[in-house]
Amino acid sequence: MICPKLIIHGGAGRAIHDQAAIEIVRETLHEIVMAVYSKLESGAAAREAVIYGCQLLEDHPRFNAGRGSVLQSDGQIRMSAALMDGAAQRLSGVINVSRIKHPIDLAAFLQGQSDRILSDHGAAELARELQLPIFDPLTTRRLQEWMRERQGYFHREMASVVAETDPTEPPEPDRHGTIGVVALDSAGQLAAGTSTGGKGLERIGRVSDSAMPAGNYANADAGISCTGVGEDIIDECLAARIVVRVTDGSSLPEAMQRSFAEAHQRQRDFGAIGIDQTGAIAWGKTSEVLLSAYHTGTKVGDTLALDRSWQTGTSS
Repeated sequence: MICPKLIIHGGAGRAIHDQAAIEIVRETLHEIVMAVYSKLESGAAAREAVIYGCQLLEDHPRFNAGRGSVLQSDGQIRMSAALMDGAAQRLSGVINVSRIKHPIDLAAFLQGQSDRILSDHGAAELARELQLPIFDPLTTRRLQEWMRERQGYFHREMASVVAETDPTEPPEPDRHGTIGVVALDSAGQLAAGTSTGGKGLERIGRVSDSAMPAGNYANADAGISCTGVGEDIIDECLAARIVVRVTDGSSLPEAMQRSFAEAHQRQRDFGAIGIDQTGAIAWGKTSEVLLSAYHTGTKVGDTLALDRSWQTGTSS
């Protein structure tokens, strides 16, 4: 038996300058980390803990996933999610699914299927087969954000990563993100899950990195979940790159440091969280802020105070 480890994220992007908003995000992330870690302490498998953590983050209207998802250019919400079981090295996911509460639930079901990644129509049909209730994830905050952009002819390229507390105030610009969870259980098995509402305001049919190995990947050696500009993550094949480097002999901190140094040179805009088989917890970002929290088995910490535009870090 080993000590379980856990790290979650709620997006990456521009810094949040409102201290009250930072504290609200920190409190939310810490509460979710504690709730998920209690399952790991009780013997839950990594995959089960990741699903539960994604559900909690999808339920929270502040984050861009599930109930907090942003609207696309046509005013519709389309969500994507992926789950990767590191022990089985198996990825499953859904792309651009609508009107369900937890996209991660579809990804979890598909773990046991021969067809494991479904796009919009197939994902919708699966939701009907599973008799999942119809759920409208639209929030007033996200609708008002979209309406302001419509009045301005969608001059911004993406929506906010975090829904602000006051829906009458304009969002801080150019933030983006997803939610994600990586867990190591007491049996030494790893899993990673990622869920997103997309970057917001995008062209209909755009596919994010979240349901790809670029944005969510795990094997027996390490697990990674990414957040940020999906196109940048795809171009770097970030999650798989970091995991492969660990498998090839690098430590997770070394793999994270090298990958983010390369990404910084190419002016990428994203973040990532991860855990390796030894229990090392690591994160990296080229964005100004990474909304992440972790549990080492003895303490809870977060990355909200990181103050450099490109940075990696570890905890054990």
